[in-house]
Amino acid sequence: MKPETPVQYLKGIGPKRAARLSKLGINTVEDLLFHLPSRYIDRSNPVPIASAQIGQEATFVVKVMGSTFRRSRRGPLVQILVADESAQMYVVWFNRPDLRGKFKPGEKLLVSGQVTFYDQMQMVNPFFERLDANPDFFERPIFPVYPLTEGLAAWEVRRAANRVLDELDELPETIPLEIMQRHELPGIMQALQYVHRPREMAEIEKGLARLRYEELFYFEALIAMRRRSLEEGVEAEPLAPEGKLTKGFLKALPFELTRDQLKVIAEIGADICDKNPMHRLLQGDVGSGKTVVALCAMLAAADAGRQAAMMAPTEILAEQHYQGWKKTLEAIGARPLLLTGSLKNKEKEERREMIARGKADMVFGTHALIEENVEFRDLALVVVDEQHRFGVMQRAALASKSEVRPHVLVMSATPIPRTLTLSYYGDLDVSVIKQKPKGRAERTTELAYEGRKEGVYRWLEERLKEGDRAYVVCPLIEESEKLELSSAKETFDELVERLGDQRVTLVHGRMKPQERQLAMSRFRKGEVEVLVSTTVIEVGVDVPQATIMIIMHPERFGLAQLHQLRGRIGRGQRPSRCVLLMPRGLSPEASQRLTFFANTEDGFALAEEDLRIRGPGQIMGRRQHGLPDLRIADLLRDRDLLMAAQKDAFKILKEDPELKKHPRVSATIRRRHAQSLELLGVA
Repeated sequence: MKPETPVQYLKGIGPKRAARLSKLGINTVEDLLFHLPSRYIDRSNPVPIASAQIGQEATFVVKVMGSTFRRSRRGPLVQILVADESAQMYVVWFNRPDLRGKFKPGEKLLVSGQVTFYDQMQMVNPFFERLDANPDFFERPIFPVYPLTEGLAAWEVRRAANRVLDELDELPETIPLEIMQRHELPGIMQALQYVHRPREMAEIEKGLARLRYEELFYFEALIAMRRRSLEEGVEAEPLAPEGKLTKGFLKALPFELTRDQLKVIAEIGADICDKNPMHRLLQGDVGSGKTVVALCAMLAAADAGRQAAMMAPTEILAEQHYQGWKKTLEAIGARPLLLTGSLKNKEKEERREMIARGKADMVFGTHALIEENVEFRDLALVVVDEQHRFGVMQRAALASKSEVRPHVLVMSATPIPRTLTLSYYGDLDVSVIKQKPKGRAERTTELAYEGRKEGVYRWLEERLKEGDRAYVVCPLIEESEKLELSSAKETFDELVERLGDQRVTLVHGRMKPQERQLAMSRFRKGEVEVLVSTTVIEVGVDVPQATIMIIMHPERFGLAQLHQLRGRIGRGQRPSRCVLLMPRGLSPEASQRLTFFANTEDGFALAEEDLRIRGPGQIMGRRQHGLPDLRIADLLRDRDLLMAAQKDAFKILKEDPELKKHPRVSATIRRRHAQSLELLGVA
């Protein structure tokens, strides 16, 4: 049996089970070996029900005494009474109508989960295994629990993995021997034996350490290869960072730049003076003044008689950049232009011609900038705003508009934890702006239960009388039968009834761009005082007079998203307040998360916590960086392994760029990461 053998041909699998395994990303026997247990149950010291502690995890071998099915407020409920020789308890599953009638009296089960108490001792939604249908269950003291999909039983995956370990001819070693010896890592087959068939818990950690290191090593090897591909044999035309336009712009600013802004402007200036293309990530917390820094870089291109482009993820943000700086830029002699998809065809054609003929030297836009019929006369610098909203191929498409490799600056207002910066952006130089502009007033955040909504609305009315403006953010556009959440339309109707339709407007993602722009414009000008919205205002909306934000059902948002939303206020000189209206009955974890948010203004601290809770994949998204997903390693937990893997991978690629002395590494990259290789040269 070869690693690339389709799993369908494994004994006991067949086409039907293969189709189910495919839903888990398992198509070959090698895929099956790398589908690792999500947890382990140690049965070497079995616990009787009578000795269980409330609130603790436990595993019991029990007999089914009886079962019932009914509908509750939380949905369909399956409840079984189980017992061992010491005591009885209930096991409950919510929203699992598929389990109705599936448990027979006398059937033997293994159940594992948290022991709770509700009138009596119980387990809610535990893992379970039918022991009568699994005769090999008692062969080993440590029991692996695998991620599953509908129609696939745990014992089927376990049996298939064991069969592959027994019958596989060979799995090529993937890590250089010298590295394995230095870090005392087991070989690949030994590591897989440890994680799939452990004899003791210590073996699991040995096996996982090897597999985590390997995943991080190839992750970092791809980053090292990407950096080399961006720098090798490619030259950009140097730009002067302190030309006439740049000096005029800085002189025209009505405020003083912060120390951090000046430092980053100097870093970018040093980059664009060089013939090596700039590849820099600019991180800055919400409202820290990244746009001013980016405009200085763009003006350097205009000073050289060339062009710069800034691509934003939404028309609201692109238009704000353009409209917000148009007068200042034109006053110093620059020629800004806006290109978005919602422009009328004739207007788009006219603006495309201006870009092609070089009559615009600072172009602001959305995805419309990367359409095939958009041509630049001489593009020298590319700025990608809110870079995590774009895929690597979209960034590459904009950079490819220049015959000579342009300088590239990517910006993020979502603070990225240092761990992610080291791993996902090891190919970029990084600048950080932490200081906020002077003169910003205090901003506070308050938690309130939904029962206080009437009082919050009364407080809102009083603040509006004092000249403030407010955002009210909802998780849904319309009411949902499945989710009891406040919708934007429902909330809009409530506030219109209370304040009148001349004081409230509505913005959401299903509106036509022209309608959204009109609503935003009315709010920005003060024609309306309250903007009810979904998260379309998360990025780029800058209204200094807005001092109030009310977020409905904040538990539905991630910490980074809440921070972005809160960043829409606190941009002026009046004190601001963000109110989170929560439902009662939140889980302890959700309450703790929202309390942490309310007490924390530091975006980087929030980003670290978001990373801990959600994991790097959900924060970054594969399409944003073109790198393979991390399935085994965890960037927060495995920081030491990450640093070791990064050091080893970069050293090998520096000493052996073509990997001629490391054929194992080269073969593994080609075999496992072919798709990522295609994206190596993307700027």
